[in-house]
Amino acid sequence: MLRIFSHLVTFLFLISYIAVGQVPAKVEQLSDDQIQEFLQKAQSSGLSEAQIEQMALQRGYTPSDIAKMRDRIAKIKSGQVKKESSLSEETETSRFQAEEVAKKATVTLTQTPSKKIASDSVVAVGLEKQVYGSAFFREAGISFEPNLRIATPKNYILGPEDEINVEVFGSSVQTYRLKVSPEGAVKLENSGPILVTGLTIEEARNKIAGRLRQLYSMPGVGIQVTLGNIRTIRVTITGEVVRPGSYSISSLATVFNAIYQSGGPNANGTFRSIQLRRDNKIIRTIDLYDFLLNGDEKDNIGLRDQDVLVFPDYAARVELRGEVRRPMIFEIKPGETLKDVFRFAGGFTDQAYSANISVRRNTSRELKVVNVDQAGFSNFALQNGDKISVGTILNRYENRVEISGAVFRPGEFALDESVRTVKQLVEKADGVRGDAFLGRAFIRREKENLDTENISFDLGKLLRGEIADIPLKRQDIVTIKSINELREAYTVSIGGAINNGGAFEYAENMSIGDLIVLAGGFKEGAVSSRIEVSRRIKTDTATTADAANVQVFVLNLDKSLKINTEDASFRLQPFDAVFVRSSPLYEVQKVVVIQGEVNFPGSYSIRTRDERVSDLIERAGGLKLRAYLKAARFFRKGELVAVDLNRITEHPESIDNLRLEDRDTLIIPQKDELVRITGAVLNPATVNYGTSSVGDYVSQSGGFTSEAIRKRVYVTYANGKIASTRKILFFRSYPHVEPGAVITVPAVDETKRRKMEPTERIAIFSLIGSLVIATGSILAAILRNN
Repeated sequence: MLRIFSHLVTFLFLISYIAVGQVPAKVEQLSDDQIQEFLQKAQSSGLSEAQIEQMALQRGYTPSDIAKMRDRIAKIKSGQVKKESSLSEETETSRFQAEEVAKKATVTLTQTPSKKIASDSVVAVGLEKQVYGSAFFREAGISFEPNLRIATPKNYILGPEDEINVEVFGSSVQTYRLKVSPEGAVKLENSGPILVTGLTIEEARNKIAGRLRQLYSMPGVGIQVTLGNIRTIRVTITGEVVRPGSYSISSLATVFNAIYQSGGPNANGTFRSIQLRRDNKIIRTIDLYDFLLNGDEKDNIGLRDQDVLVFPDYAARVELRGEVRRPMIFEIKPGETLKDVFRFAGGFTDQAYSANISVRRNTSRELKVVNVDQAGFSNFALQNGDKISVGTILNRYENRVEISGAVFRPGEFALDESVRTVKQLVEKADGVRGDAFLGRAFIRREKENLDTENISFDLGKLLRGEIADIPLKRQDIVTIKSINELREAYTVSIGGAINNGGAFEYAENMSIGDLIVLAGGFKEGAVSSRIEVSRRIKTDTATTADAANVQVFVLNLDKSLKINTEDASFRLQPFDAVFVRSSPLYEVQKVVVIQGEVNFPGSYSIRTRDERVSDLIERAGGLKLRAYLKAARFFRKGELVAVDLNRITEHPESIDNLRLEDRDTLIIPQKDELVRITGAVLNPATVNYGTSSVGDYVSQSGGFTSEAIRKRVYVTYANGKIASTRKILFFRSYPHVEPGAVITVPAVDETKRRKMEPTERIAIFSLIGSLVIATGSILAAILRNN
C-alpha cells in the first residue's frame, strides 16, 4: 500500500499544480505537512494508479521523483526526518534541488502528434540495434546528468534567479544571500544594486568584493563569494530527435546533457551535424562520433538560456556487414572514405578477407557492384545507401605442407625456400624414426579441380639418392607409416593356475618366466613341471590332411621363478599361448551345511570326493529325537532336491544317498503338525493334521469351487516331493496326506477357456441335424429292402 500511496501523493500534488498552470514542484520542495495532507487525499482518490502515472509522465515527472516521494513517506512514518538549519546545509539543499531539476527536462511545448511519434518509434526500434550510436541512448540505467556537487566553475555566467552567497570574515563577520533580480542585479544593504548578469562568477566576485571593501573599510577583513542556488534555463530541442520540445534544465548543463535527456536522434536524425544555435546563429556543429569513438568532449560546451539544439536529417549513411568488429549502419560526412568507415567499425576481425571489398551501390536506375582492393580504401569515396560486405578468408593455406607418421616432428610446415621437396620436408621434421617403413610412402595432393590424388614412392631409395627427389606443392600431405602399423599387434597370452592371466604385449627375448612374473606368479595349486606353450605354425598346413595346426612345447620351470637352463634357453614368439596346469590332488576346501534337528549343526568341509549325505549326518552327531525325516529338505545350488532321508538312514547304499558337493545344504526340521489347503476351494486354510484323506481336508476348507479341477489335485510333502491324483478305472485315487503337506487344488484358467461363437453353434447343430436325417434315410432304406 505504501507504494500505491506514494504514487498517488506525488501525482495528486502534480495535478494541484497543473490546475494553476505552474511548473510541477519537486519532491524536495514539499514540507512534511504537505505530504501528510496529500497522503490523506490519495486515500480518497478515485483515480487508478496507471491513470495518475500516465498523467505525471506527460507533465515531466520521472520514476526518480516517485522513488523519492516513497522515501519521504517512509521517513515521515518512522520519525527520521532531519531538520536543516545551517547555511552550508541550505546551500547543499539548493544545489540538490537544482540537480533534481536537471535529472529530467520538463517538456512544456506541444508534443509531436501521436501518429508521428508511433511511426518514429517503430523505425527507431528497427534501427536502434543497427545505426551506430543509437544504443547509447537506449541503454536503461545510464545517467548522463550534470554534476552539481562540484565547486562553481570560474567561467560560469550569472543570470536572473541565481543565488550568490557572500561571507565576510575576520574582524567583522557577516553573511549575505543575494539573489540576482530579473533586471540582473544584486542588492547589498546600505549599498546600491550591483549589475552581475552576463558576468562570470569570478568577475562578479571581484565586483561585489570591491563594493564590500568600501562598506567595511578596515584591515583584516576577508570576503568569499560562492554560488548558492543556481537558476533553471530553458533550452529548445527540435528536429529529428526522439523527444523534441522545450526543456527546463540546470544552468550548469552542457550540450551532451541536453542531447541525452532528449533521447538522441531518431531514425532520420543526424549524429554528425547537430547544430547549437544561440541568438539565431549557429555557434557550434556537434559531431557525436568524436565522443562515441574517442571520448572527445570538445563539443560538450555549456548551454545558456534560450539556446536551441537542432537535429537535421542525416545526409548519408552506409551499411557495413561481415567480418568487422561492429557490423552496423554508419553516418558519413562528405569526403569520408572507406578507410574512415572501417575505423568507425573498429577494424577487421581476424577472419576478414581484406584484400578485396565488395560495395553494392544504388544508381538512378538499378544496382551495381564495385570491388575495391586494399590499396584503394583511403581513396574510395562513399555514397548514401552503399552496402559494404567484408567476406571471410578461405579455409585453406597458401604455403602449407604437412608430414605425418614415423618422423620425429610430424606437423605442418611452411612451403618456402628451405622446404621445397620431400627430402627437405623429412629433414625439417628431424628425420624418420627407427620404426619407419621405408619401402613405401605416399603424398596426398589436391588437384586443380579440388579432387585428390595419391602419389606413392620408395622412401628408402629417395633418402639414399637412388631416385629423384619429389617437388612439393601447397596442401601436400606426406604420410610415412611405421612397421608396427603394418602388422598385427604382437601379444602373448597366459592362462590356468596363474594369478592374473590374460594377454600381454610381446617383447623380443621374452621368456616364460618373464611372462609368469608379469602375470602375477603361480597360484598355490600350480604345477610348474608341466607348462605348455602353444605356438602358431606360420607355414601353410592345408596341403597335408594330418598336419598339425599348432606346435606344442612342454617345459619344466622352477616354481620359485629363479632362472634355470630350460627357461633361459626357451624364448617366446608373438602369439604364443602359455597354459599353467593345476595339481590333480590340489583342491580348495568345499563346505556343506547341515541345520535343524542334529546334535552339532553347522558347516562341514567335505573330506573325500565320495562323502555322502549319511556321512554328513553322522559327522553332525546324529539325529535328535524330534527330528522329522520325512520333512527334511536338501538344497543344491539354491534349488530344492527331494530326498527320502528315511531311506537314506536305513539303506545308506541306496541311490537316494547323494554324493556331497560344495555349498550343499541339508535342513532337518521338527515334525510339522499342520496341513495347508490352497487353490480352488471355498476357504483356503491351514488345519491340524488328523487324517491322511485329501477329501477330509477339502471338506474342512469348504469344498471344491465350481472352477476346481478335481482330477488334478496334488500334494506337496514337507521334503519337496509331489504326489498327484491317479485314476483307477472310473475312480479317483487321491494321494495320502502327511504332516507338513500342502494340498493344492488347481482351477480352470478362464482366460484360456475359449467360448464358442454363435455361428459355430449354428454350424454344429446343422451338422448334427444333417447326420440325423442321413441316418434316418439309411435306416428307412434298409427296412424297405428287408
